[in-house]
Amino acid sequence: MNQAEVLLIGGRAGVGKTTVGWQVSARLRVAMIPHCVIEGDFMGQAHPAPEGDPSRKKIAERNLTAVWSNYAELGYRRLIYTNTVSVLTDSEGMFQRAMGAGVRIVRVLLTASDATAHERLTCRELGSELEHELKSSARKARMLNEQAPADTVRVATDGRSVVEIASDVVGATGWLTGAGGSAHRWSASGPDEDGGEM
Repeated sequence: MNQAEVLLIGGRAGVGKTTVGWQVSARLRVAMIPHCVIEGDFMGQAHPAPEGDPSRKKIAERNLTAVWSNYAELGYRRLIYTNTVSVLTDSEGMFQRAMGAGVRIVRVLLTASDATAHERLTCRELGSELEHELKSSARKARMLNEQAPADTVRVATDGRSVVEIASDVVGATGWLTGAGGSAHRWSASGPDEDGGEM
């Protein structure tokens, strides 16, 4: 497999993107499917914002390009990327530039009710950011619902275990069914010398 593929996991704050991303990774590890994980929020975490880049999009893309380049050099072709708005079409160009024009993009939007998001954020945010996060989460939930492309797979998280949610997310990729036997010839250093593909 030579084509790069990226699973974009988006959704409002408090929906469980990071937790689901790691559970997806756990499922793929059990199946011996090579992949890597990037928490998109970390790609632009700089204060103050770089000059001329108030939204931090440019630095996020530079960092994604650099990190993916390292993974790709080692033979990885599948990426799990979590970030609130990653599923929107204006992010597509960033992944094409960072991972190659032929990258296959799978968009999954995790959804949660206001009550569920409030409960999760209240448990998570122990500092001064809770009120801001609650308002921002509700605003972005509306925006994502309206602007997510038609090919986005929506996965509800209310009242469901992370294992159930991750199962739906992995199903959207086709990675488990399309892995074949070659995935089991993968080692930590890359494909075996017998030419096994990812």
